[in-house]
Amino acid sequence: MKTKMGFTGDEALAFAAKQSAVDVVSAYPITPQTIMVELFSEYVANGEVQTNFVCVESEHSALSACVGASLTGARVLTATSSQGLALMHEIMYIAAGLRCPIVMGVANRALSAPINIHGDQSDMMGSRDCGWVQIYCENAQESYDWTLQAFKIAEDPNVLLPVTVNMDGFILSHAMEGVEVLSDDAAKEYLPPREVDCRLDPRKPGTIGALVLPDYYFEFKRQQEEAMKQVPPSLERVTEEFGKLTGRKYGILDEYETKDADAIIVALGSTAGTVRSVAKELRKKGKKVGLLKLWLYRPFPVEEVADAIGKAKVLIVFDRALSPGAPYGALCQDIISTAYAHKIKPMIMNVVYGLGGRDITPSEILSVYEEALAVAKTGALKEQVKFVGVRE
Repeated sequence: MKTKMGFTGDEALAFAAKQSAVDVVSAYPITPQTIMVELFSEYVANGEVQTNFVCVESEHSALSACVGASLTGARVLTATSSQGLALMHEIMYIAAGLRCPIVMGVANRALSAPINIHGDQSDMMGSRDCGWVQIYCENAQESYDWTLQAFKIAEDPNVLLPVTVNMDGFILSHAMEGVEVLSDDAAKEYLPPREVDCRLDPRKPGTIGALVLPDYYFEFKRQQEEAMKQVPPSLERVTEEFGKLTGRKYGILDEYETKDADAIIVALGSTAGTVRSVAKELRKKGKKVGLLKLWLYRPFPVEEVADAIGKAKVLIVFDRALSPGAPYGALCQDIISTAYAHKIKPMIMNVVYGLGGRDITPSEILSVYEEALAVAKTGALKEQVKFVGVRE
């Protein structure tokens, strides 16, 4: 029996965490993440979950508490946004280096200054090299679904890496949608309790995270990279099982009409839904356009992206974050590297948009598609980095 509930993205993640039998939650409130852990704290207070809820004075302490809990074998959740994620930055490296399969909900939000509480992806892009798996959600349904799947990926013995479940601040975190949920029993069957081979135990003293000198540090880092290589096959297994259970099929990426497209927009998060609707209208008019949405951003799925973009004449890469001083945005740099490595030679446009929560409209996306289609015909690219929606 399928049950549909009205949830915001924040609430959907909290409900999925409730069904995940989380042992420990530690977080500090920050807009627009607050509701994730506020709602979960109500589950704790009402006795609906048997979770240790650790209140702390900062995000740095929150993630520190999560690391300690994870190393004892607990299933652990935290959540944050923006400056909170920046404050966690030091501990993010530690969580990944100690192979702690923590799941973190991130309501993506702009970074100060000037202060802004609205959504863009600057926070997570600033932490993209911390060694965390990164998953991006298009809507509240995906926020629920990916949270359940994230625990399973993180705790895979071949992976054992922390995972972020990202949703655009306010656009998803605070917008209510109908979300189809599993029964508690079905969720428990899909995600059984965590099994741990090695843990911190005061009855069996041991040391984790001790000083490592040059003779071994490199090898530890290489092990992290090898673990990252295990994420795509793990994700495929996890999503296949989830698809059989729910009828909702996920994967590394989601393609819409890319096979014969002359122009493809590459995007992360909620923007993909708007792009898809514009692409559908253009397809009705015979325009060969497509969309490539990445669910998995780290590790970057080089082979899968190369297969998806291989026949396009023009790629338009949407970055909802600014990389000041860099030639392109973070996502675009990855796309360019992929194209170069696979000797694919589409023309590539980088669109920077939506900073500080500014909307990108269907008409703006339409204009970008039309420009890209013109470039596909003429081969003349006027500007490689385009700022869409900014007041000049």
